[in-house]
Amino acid sequence: MWRDESVTYQVAHRPLGELWGLLGEIDAVHGLYYLLMHAVFAVWDGGLVALRLPSVLGMALAAAGVGAIGARLSGHRAGLLAGLVFAVLPIVQQYAQEGRSYALVTAGVTWSTYFFLRATAGSGRRWWTAYAVALAVACWLHEFAAPALVAHGVTLWWSGAGRREVRRWAVAVAAVVLSLLPLAVISVGQAEAQLGWLGRPKAGAWLLFAGLSVPSALLCRLLVTVRHPGAAALTRLALPLLIAPAGLLMTISLVRPWYVDRYVLYGMTGLALPAGAALAWAIGRRHRLVPPLRLVTECVAATLAVAVLLPWSSRVRSPESRKDDVVAVARTVERSARPGDGVLFMPSRRREWLLPYPEVYDRLHDLALARPPEQSDTLHGTELTPSALRRTILASDRLIALQDPAGQPRDPFPGEKLKRRVLREYFTECERVRVHGAQVVVYVRRGVSTC
Repeated sequence: MWRDESVTYQVAHRPLGELWGLLGEIDAVHGLYYLLMHAVFAVWDGGLVALRLPSVLGMALAAAGVGAIGARLSGHRAGLLAGLVFAVLPIVQQYAQEGRSYALVTAGVTWSTYFFLRATAGSGRRWWTAYAVALAVACWLHEFAAPALVAHGVTLWWSGAGRREVRRWAVAVAAVVLSLLPLAVISVGQAEAQLGWLGRPKAGAWLLFAGLSVPSALLCRLLVTVRHPGAAALTRLALPLLIAPAGLLMTISLVRPWYVDRYVLYGMTGLALPAGAALAWAIGRRHRLVPPLRLVTECVAATLAVAVLLPWSSRVRSPESRKDDVVAVARTVERSARPGDGVLFMPSRRREWLLPYPEVYDRLHDLALARPPEQSDTLHGTELTPSALRRTILASDRLIALQDPAGQPRDPFPGEKLKRRVLREYFTECERVRVHGAQVVVYVRRGVSTC
């Protein structure tokens, strides 16, 4: 479990009244997901398994949707292979095992794309209704599913759709946007607190974007050149879904930073579709090779696939693939803590490291806490004023400070500056344990206690 999953876990365990109060102040964008997880834990409080199970099921549903789209566009073999390609993508595997909304959003957008495909084929109004409902649910799970509407609009334009299809799509879009207005109004006021930590996309993000988009475009060009069944329609659907949402958010982020790759995870559908079709085409041509050469080619391809994917697949299943390891932090604190110890979170938002573990947190005196999260309608609680905080810290003979790793930017807020200054002037460091993404540091009051 890492810090974002910790937030899901502790928020989903709050009573509905307190959860509702929180959403009025912060994190409304995740409100539907938190309510879903609240229901999951009400039925079965299964810890990490229950936390991640909806994401596993969501990504399985998304893979099935990719397969359905591929089968409709390019045949059953291409659909099956596209679903398999999607499932083995490292980023898909990562968010399939994470207790956040992104897997479910991906499922919603993927199936809305399938319904869009059926609707534009003239299969009836019920498919437009299904399209609007699926995309509205995806947007309520996370508002940044909305750029998928842009991708579908590009597909309509590229396909030269008739007026009737454009009109029905516009009605569906209007229904989605209208349903989203209440959430949008609330979340606009929370945007700075929600997204203020983001920076503009760096060169690595742009290179990754190009590294996915250009090969996919080349694959689509190959499929059109060899006249693979459905290649033109697949190109018009897949490339906008891969490129438009990410490209739009990254461009906006040059002015107002909003982009994180997981926000447009559903774009991986647009990567898997041409890859699956290309594999189907390659498999269909293997009969042209003599049997020994065919066997060698298949073995080399399988070996390369395993060699490329296995290290990534193993890494995304390790704690090192996340920014921190909440479980390791809690275990380290449990080993280091003594009765009567105080605890300082530096910065205060790192309180999320211990909130999912009340058996550890409740043994410690939270020196800076003024009001706990559930009483203050916040994620991390509110802290004392600097003057009151100074008195509580100096009243403690031994305390544990939970800190970010060395080299991380330090918060400039008065309370955080005071914590650092008081520890530096009045306390002696006894022990520093580094775990992934965190430091657990034991301090004793100078001249009063010994290590």
